[in-house]
Amino acid sequence: MALIEVNDSNFNEQINNGVKLVDFWATWCGPCKMIAPVLEDLAADYDGKADILKLDVDQNQATAAKYEVMSIPTLIVFKDGEPVDKVVGFQPKENLAQVLDKHL
Repeated sequence: MALIEVNDSNFNEQINNGVKLVDFWATWCGPCKMIAPVLEDLAADYDGKADILKLDVDQNQATAAKYEVMSIPTLIVFKDGEPVDKVVGFQPKENLAQVLDKHL
């Protein structure tokens, strides 16, 4: 499964059910670019179990503000629409897999 781009208008609908890992990122962010291939691998590994979503904080400031995203990349795990976990900064694939596995 590919990464799913989300925005302010479709965010709530996208996170509403199941487990979702949302990457709050920006085009100018170096660590965001570093974590992108890690997230693509996770999307393939977790196909059918969890979705990996990306939200550009510059273009979707309302959602970023709602979840108090101050640093990027910030990765928030949502389960059935509720935030259940959060990590900030670049993370290796193994760390993100552990965070996701806790909520599956």
